[in-house]
Amino acid sequence: MASTELRPGLLDHLARMAPGTPLRDGFERILRGRTGALVVLGRNPVVNAVSTGGFALDVPYTATALRELAKMDGAIIIDADSMRIVSAGVQLMPDPTIGTVETGTRHRTADRVARQSGLPVISVSASMSTISLFLDSSRHVFEQSDQILSRANQALQTLERYRVRVTEVTARLSSLEVQDQVTVADVLLVVQRLEMVRRLNAELDGYVVELGTDGRLLALQLYELSAGLDDLRELLERDYRPDDDPGFGFPGLAQLDLNELLNPLTVARAMGFATQVHLDSRISARGYRQVGQINRLPPGLAPRLIEHFGSLQALFAASSAELQEVDGVGESRARVIRDGLVRLAEAAYSDRLG
Repeated sequence: MASTELRPGLLDHLARMAPGTPLRDGFERILRGRTGALVVLGRNPVVNAVSTGGFALDVPYTATALRELAKMDGAIIIDADSMRIVSAGVQLMPDPTIGTVETGTRHRTADRVARQSGLPVISVSASMSTISLFLDSSRHVFEQSDQILSRANQALQTLERYRVRVTEVTARLSSLEVQDQVTVADVLLVVQRLEMVRRLNAELDGYVVELGTDGRLLALQLYELSAGLDDLRELLERDYRPDDDPGFGFPGLAQLDLNELLNPLTVARAMGFATQVHLDSRISARGYRQVGQINRLPPGLAPRLIEHFGSLQALFAASSAELQEVDGVGESRARVIRDGLVRLAEAAYSDRLG
């Protein structure tokens, strides 16, 4: 699985340039007109310092105006905040000592101006029929919607398979929790699948942004497949966090490459399990995830139950009278909790036998 997670800053600019937006419409018109263009999205002292010549305009941005101005030589500068075309026909003279791997004059200028100013620069190539976004030290080439959709659909199919696998390994973990037979390796199996799903979600989020109005159906499918996963991550962290260690959790996995993510021991250390904890070490769930599956419990009661009894096993062993010692639990609610715990146990044993 290849992860193509995009930086939040880049995603913001991709959203502004997505199909159906005024900016993208303007650049598509330039591309169809086969004139090419160099456009700086924003102004700052660096851009002012490297700009010379041209015509001051300060007119509202329109796609047709951008297309007409691109017929002139030189760059176009747009005030990105107010969407006004500030100037056109500008010669940009960035620092020539800034390294770049680009070859064409327009692309080399765009790359250097982006690196020097920190602002996004768009280069439209008539010869290659491409629209490229330069930001900091990266270059992103915009693709047609059908090309993005093809990759997105492949990623979506992979996500569907991983989502099924997450459900399977989570059900197995539930069964082991009821029997108090959980090992670190059992928890890590769920953790690995959840991180793979998160990376696929991030990749698909990028496609949704790039597709703009064409990505609405993809966004709905992604929302459906992602439902409940954030809650599952949070509950797993709360269930298995050693001594309430604030550094324990999923954020440490983001820096792992795919090979490292497939290594359970590496994942264990990245999650925050102590070095003396082995994969076959037995651990017990506190019960936040399991208790959260009991219907008709008011918000805040599940944590109080866990804090009172200390573990899932102690909660399973609690009598109705002991449950009523918890603030907010009366006789009828104690009966609901007991019935819910019985159903969880029955479901867990049923899954194990199945």
